[in-house]
Amino acid sequence: MASTGQLHISNLFSLQGHVCLVTGGGTGIGLMATQALAANGAKVYITGRRKEVLENAARTHSPQSSNTSLNGEIIPIGPCDVTSKESLEKLTAELESKEKYLSLVVAAAGVSGPKGYPDTSDAKQMKDNLWREQVEEWKATYNTNVISVFFSVVSFLPLLQRAPRNLDASVIVISSMSGLMRHSQAHFAYNAAKAATAHLSRMMSKEFAKTGVRVNSIAPGYFPSEMTMKQSDERNKAHMPAEKVKDKGHEVPAGRAGSDEEMAMGVIFLTKCGYVNGEVLKLDGGVMNEVGGG
Repeated sequence: MASTGQLHISNLFSLQGHVCLVTGGGTGIGLMATQALAANGAKVYITGRRKEVLENAARTHSPQSSNTSLNGEIIPIGPCDVTSKESLEKLTAELESKEKYLSLVVAAAGVSGPKGYPDTSDAKQMKDNLWREQVEEWKATYNTNVISVFFSVVSFLPLLQRAPRNLDASVIVISSMSGLMRHSQAHFAYNAAKAATAHLSRMMSKEFAKTGVRVNSIAPGYFPSEMTMKQSDERNKAHMPAEKVKDKGHEVPAGRAGSDEEMAMGVIFLTKCGYVNGEVLKLDGGVMNEVGGG
């Protein structure tokens, strides 16, 4: 039975002692997750393909709190190509040489894939629009958004199992609301891959539970990132104006993009709440209430 004081937010959501790895941690949602974890006391390793991006993220976004006992760290490691088992093995060995355990892996690396527009009732025109997509583009999208997630999590399972029991070791897979809806959004390859990502996280939650590792997923809606906005600024950040969100072909009830703070809340909740496993948490501003899925 908890006392009232034990339920203070500083006790519920402190990440002291947590050692985390974020793939795709230098930009976008991966960077949002990294900031949230480090701000609350975690040591966070970030990896990705571009060493200079990782170094800039760590240099720019490491915690600056005056309370040094609560400060976490952001540490670049790698670089790592998560689509390569050899690269993942090398990264795992490097982490094992530095740390006794990981308590969290955030699989945030992803690509957007090709676009093909089905916005016509003429079958021949629709075929022409979609036939331009390349098989290799589909394979690359699936490889990064699904296959690499599986092998990334599997590679780090032993490190996760070594985490102290009180840290509730877990994985957070970044999927997408796009994988939950029937609209293609002109992204058949991406949406199909993200549907697979979300279901993969559910399967891993079931099968990996015997190791003591939880697996959950966040399915974001419209959040500003290098992938969605095609660029980042000098802080590795992107901006999504409200008018961009309103031009999506469907209602976005929140009327705006999601914020770094809102992503942080989702990440910290799934990291800390050991009673949640197999969840796909929609952070979508209410979009799925409007477009449905199934």
